[in-house]
Amino acid sequence: MPTTLTTGAPVTAEFVARLADRAGEAERLRRLPADTVAEATASGFFDLLVPARFGGTQGPFPAILDPVRRMAHGCASSAWTLGFYALHNWMLALFGEQAQQEAFQTRPFLAPAPLAPTGRGVGCDGGIRLTGRWSWATGVMDGNWIIVGALCEAGADSIRPMLALLPIDEVHIEDVWHTDGMRATGSNDVVIDDVFVPAHRLVAVSDIYTGAAPGAAVHDGHTYRWPMVPALALLAAMPALGSAERAAGIYTDRLAQRYLAYEGVMQKDKPVAAIRLGDASVRLRALRALLSDTVDGIEEIVAAGDPVSRTVRGQARLAAAHIVHESRAVISGLLASSGASAHFLDHPLQRIKRDVDVIAGHVVFDHDTSRELAGALSLGIPIPRTAMV
Repeated sequence: MPTTLTTGAPVTAEFVARLADRAGEAERLRRLPADTVAEATASGFFDLLVPARFGGTQGPFPAILDPVRRMAHGCASSAWTLGFYALHNWMLALFGEQAQQEAFQTRPFLAPAPLAPTGRGVGCDGGIRLTGRWSWATGVMDGNWIIVGALCEAGADSIRPMLALLPIDEVHIEDVWHTDGMRATGSNDVVIDDVFVPAHRLVAVSDIYTGAAPGAAVHDGHTYRWPMVPALALLAAMPALGSAERAAGIYTDRLAQRYLAYEGVMQKDKPVAAIRLGDASVRLRALRALLSDTVDGIEEIVAAGDPVSRTVRGQARLAAAHIVHESRAVISGLLASSGASAHFLDHPLQRIKRDVDVIAGHVVFDHDTSRELAGALSLGIPIPRTAMV
C-alpha cells in the first residue's frame, strides 16, 4: 500500500465529526476551540514525529499526511493548524540536541513557525539579538514556543538566513487575523524587539532545505533527513485535498435530495450532475496517485541515505501546488452546481470554498512559480539562490 494512504495517528472518525461540529465555533473564535487542542493532545497526534528519545512516536514522515487529510473532512482550518503543530515538532527535531532538550520539555510542544526572513539577527556574545515582525503565525494563540526566520550576521559582511527558536513569552502577538477563510487558524502577527537568542537555538535554513540539519545526525532513522520545503508543501496541501474529498461527498448526498422546481426533476436524474461527480472523482484519484508517487520517491531517496536533489525538491513543490490548484478547481465546480442555497453561512460547502481559496494563497502554492522552478531545475537553468525549494 502506498505510504501516503496509510493511517499514521489516532485520528478517528468520531474526532473528525467533532471537528465538523465545532467548525462554526472555530470560525467565530478565530482560533481552535480548547476542546480541539485538548483532544488532539490526548490522542498523541502531536507526538507522531517527535523523536523516540524525547518520548515521541518517531514515525516515518509520510505518516502525518493521511491524518491531516482526513481531519480536513471535518474542518480545513483545524486540520491546517493541528497539522502544522505536528510538523513543527518535526522541525524542532532538526535543531541541535541542546535546543531539543530545552523545548521538548514542554509537552505538548505547540509552536507557530512564520518562516519568512522578516527579522534581523545582530551577532553578539553567545548568539544574536533578534528584532522583527512576522505574519502568518498559525496557531500562535495556543503556542508555547515559536520558530521564526531571520537574516542573521554570520561574520564580516555576511548575512545568513537562519531559523530561531524562542519561548512564546518573548514575543508580542498582534491581533490582525480578520479574514474570509481559514479563520480558525488564528494566524496573527508577532513582533520581537531586541531579544537574545542563544546560538544553540539557531539553525541554518540552507541545512534544513537540504535535509542536512543538525537533528539529522542526532536521531536514528531517516525521518529527520527529509528536506523542509517538500515536507512543508505536501503537509500544507493535505487540508485542500481533504476538503475537496469532503466537497465531493457533500455534493453526492445533495444530489439525492435536491429537487429542481423549475425543471420538475431531482438533480440526480440529470446527466450533467453525474458528469460533474465523475469528473471530480477521477481528478481526486489522480491527485492521490500524484501524492503517493511524490512521497514514495522521496522516502526511497532518504531511506537510502542519499541527498534529495533540488530537481526532486522542485518537482515535490510543484506536486503540492498542483494538488491545491486542482482541489480548488474541484470544489469550485461542485459548488457552482449546488445552487444558491449552498451559499448560506451554515452550509459547509461555502466554508470549504473560502478556506481553500485562502490556502491557495500560500507562497509555496504559487502555481506559476512552482511550474517555473520545476521546469528550470529540470533543464539545468539557474534559479534564484533564495528560491523556496
